[in-house]
Amino acid sequence: MKMANSVKLKKSVAVLTVILCIMLCGNIALAQSPDTANKTFIELSADNVIGFKTDSGDMSKFIGHAVFRQGTDTLYCDSLYQNKTTRILEAYSNVKIAQEGGTQGTSNYLRYISDKKLAYMHGNVSLTDGKNNLKTEDLTYDLGTKVGNYENGGWLHNDSTDVTSRAGVYDVRNKVARFTGDAVINDPQYKIWSDDLEYSTETKFTRFFAKSRLISDSGKTILQTKNGTYDGKKGIAHFIGHSSLWNDGEYIEGDSLDYNKITGYGLGNGNVICIDTAHHSRLFCGHAEYFHKSRVLWASIIPVMEQVNGKDTFYMRGDTFYSAPMVKMKLTKPKTKSPAKITDSTLHVDAAKADTTAPWVDTKKTVGVDTERFSFMTKIDDSISLSAGMTDDTGGLKNDTAGIVGHKKNKAPKRDTVVKQVPPPDYTWIVPTGPKYRKLDTIMHVSLSAEVPASEPRKKHRKGIATPVKVIDTAVADTTAPMFFIAWNHVLLFSDSMQGKCDSIVYTRSDSTIRMINEPIAWAHKSQITGDTILLLLDSNELRNMYVPNNALVVSQSGPDKAQLFDQVQGKTLTAFFKHNEISSMLVWPDAECIYYSKDEHDAYMGVDQGKSVRMLVFFEDQKIVNIKFQDDVHQMVTPMEKADLQNTKLSRFKWLIEERPKTKEELFR
Repeated sequence: MKMANSVKLKKSVAVLTVILCIMLCGNIALAQSPDTANKTFIELSADNVIGFKTDSGDMSKFIGHAVFRQGTDTLYCDSLYQNKTTRILEAYSNVKIAQEGGTQGTSNYLRYISDKKLAYMHGNVSLTDGKNNLKTEDLTYDLGTKVGNYENGGWLHNDSTDVTSRAGVYDVRNKVARFTGDAVINDPQYKIWSDDLEYSTETKFTRFFAKSRLISDSGKTILQTKNGTYDGKKGIAHFIGHSSLWNDGEYIEGDSLDYNKITGYGLGNGNVICIDTAHHSRLFCGHAEYFHKSRVLWASIIPVMEQVNGKDTFYMRGDTFYSAPMVKMKLTKPKTKSPAKITDSTLHVDAAKADTTAPWVDTKKTVGVDTERFSFMTKIDDSISLSAGMTDDTGGLKNDTAGIVGHKKNKAPKRDTVVKQVPPPDYTWIVPTGPKYRKLDTIMHVSLSAEVPASEPRKKHRKGIATPVKVIDTAVADTTAPMFFIAWNHVLLFSDSMQGKCDSIVYTRSDSTIRMINEPIAWAHKSQITGDTILLLLDSNELRNMYVPNNALVVSQSGPDKAQLFDQVQGKTLTAFFKHNEISSMLVWPDAECIYYSKDEHDAYMGVDQGKSVRMLVFFEDQKIVNIKFQDDVHQMVTPMEKADLQNTKLSRFKWLIEERPKTKEELFR
């Protein structure tokens, strides 16, 4: 009976304590503004309540199933201490916070400042809204704003995505977190490392504030930036500040960078560098757009391509630069013909065809590249066959006779009269042109860029750079197809061994041939070569042959600049041979003419030699003409130096354009 009375007494004391708290809180609430009403105690209960005094004020201890409610927020724990003076609560063991909307927090210990609705949680802390779960050892949580802050390491789980960092601020209400210090986002589609980033668990939208790196596609795609955004759902990156993109062997960097993983579209602006690791080439420019699926690249604002050629490095610059894969075209095999006999008339016809049928002359027509190389090399081989016995082991012309051939008509040496028939290939690679492929041109003007959220206004682009818009790049190019490159308007070439200038240039990797179009000029040390078109054939990235199909002219400076003496060779076509990127010999035909300043063994001038023939073989040493040979219908005249009109001793097409020659590679970047 006494025990029953004791239990009733304890319950009465607990109820009385709660009633007194409610009355006290009610009186305080009347004196407070509506803004602070929810910060007052509404209810405190437990199995047992003990009151006592301390130096810091009156205390109440709630033991067993302690419950604290403030507005719509509820705190559960095994035991709770209340400081009535400071209005601070401390909760122990099985601590749980429940908020309206489903937000819950758990920990081993909690210290709560009721006036500020601020909780410090420690030990196995977990904060969740039912979908996102944040775990840490120490968390400061504002129940009013629903923002949690940790500084000793934390982990946020969202669906299949995990985020870890040393420190972080998590906004439960807006589903946004700011992570700092070794932040790592692990998503099934990508992984991000950063020193400072903001992440939305709802949209998977990431904003970067420090050095960051993103990897996707099993390491094939790597993005790096210090400032910008990445949409994890759409795979869209918008980077501000110098950033880079590595995409399956291709690299691009710039002062700003946009990339769409789904379409494979990339856009770089300001100090752009594109690198092709497979072919050891780099492209520098101010603006570049790249379509990964179709393998198309556009570049403008002083684009310069750098190509490593063995020990030499080749640079190409133009106003606009375009690169794309070539297209495979099936060839119809010609009917087998009997071996043909070569005659001079055949050679003349073949040379004439070079002017009218050479596909590289008209860029508006489809270019059959392998066929072109076959035709190019056939012309070279035919030229060499004209001088059977005069070729060396490298395929160039063999110089076995010193000096210029005299006035006497020189017979052409015997040669094989049967041309070995080379079976044509089943297909060829061509440069795509025409209406079907012009869509590639228009894609650039309707290209997709990263979608910037409404909170971040899009910056205006500089004049001359089109504002990118959406496009779906669904065309997938043949990954085995060789690439072609086109540069047009004010094209300059530079390497240590050769320089050049023209209006437009085409380079095809299928045959390693460079085509210089519209008023081309090529310089090699003291020699200058011009013609309607110039073709350069590379072998293992070294210059092997040069072919001029029409109006060929070679001018080589003889003696010092003040002398203004020039060795000159001109003809219809020209084939030049190179060794180690230096010209060694050439063949000019037909209608070959020359003016040559001959010297004795002491390097003193003897006279001016002028000659004409159907074919002419020219040999070089140290980039200077040392020997000329004539073949067929030779006419030659020698004039002593004292009787020669040096100023007017010029061929009909003579021109010396040394002032247009680029002197250094730096000129190409201006």
